[in-house]
Amino acid sequence: MHSQREMIIQALPNALQQPVRDLMTAPGFDATIAKQSVKALSDASGLDESQLKLALLPLAASFSYTPISKFNVGAIVTGKSGKLYFGANMEFTGAQLGQTVHAEQSAISHAWIKGETAITNITINYSPCGHCRQFMNELDCASEFDIQLPDHAPQPLHYYLPDSFGPKDLDVTEGLMHPTSHDYSLDQQHPLLQRAVDAANMSHAPYTGDHSGIAIELANGKVFIGSYAENAAFNPSLPPLQVALSQVLIHGFQFSDIQSVALVEASGGAISHLADTQATLDVIDPDIPLIYTNI
Repeated sequence: MHSQREMIIQALPNALQQPVRDLMTAPGFDATIAKQSVKALSDASGLDESQLKLALLPLAASFSYTPISKFNVGAIVTGKSGKLYFGANMEFTGAQLGQTVHAEQSAISHAWIKGETAITNITINYSPCGHCRQFMNELDCASEFDIQLPDHAPQPLHYYLPDSFGPKDLDVTEGLMHPTSHDYSLDQQHPLLQRAVDAANMSHAPYTGDHSGIAIELANGKVFIGSYAENAAFNPSLPPLQVALSQVLIHGFQFSDIQSVALVEASGGAISHLADTQATLDVIDPDIPLIYTNI
């Protein structure tokens, strides 16, 4: 196990240490905790679910990649299913700061990519910045979940974002995480492009029409996808590459494991992710091949 994570586990309550260690070292651990495992950890430790998530936040933050700020933020989302999803912030030396992924975005997109259609809570180790409050306001369930911070009572999003501007102000009735499929297909049989099409089909782009998706293949053959998550305020939008790169890190892999990347996006969209995707990949490793096509 990562030495930092072992140190964090050793700082947990005694009753939690071995169960959490077993969970995180199990083959296939994917930075999620099943509902039944959440109950088992609560029962073993005597902590309620809220207290348990606060205790686990340092483990989520240990997945952060922060070469610029050295400021690690962790987030844990509770999906509608009761499953917990880790998220952590991510930065790229040499790329413009708009390519940064915040921990809240990481955890929410993690849950979304794995099929959740709503969240009931997000637990964070620092108060969410205005960027993240606006990002969360795009969610289909924006009025239905709580934000939990250390030493604070849970509060709804609009406690932190009063008089908000969001999708409904632009006549958009289906927010981020709303179940959808855009029914795009591709004649090419390239398997990585096909996975990128899958990601594009669940993307949220009501303002530009640039439904787009990314698929990242690692050297070991694993593939991680990212769907575009657009925002009514535009700037907090989360590009598909960032969603996929976050998946790579929170599943315990490194950017050096990336072997190839595929990007697909809808023809006729008002924007394109191609240039920014290539620029971000170039600062990670200019030798990573990028396959691109319109759908």
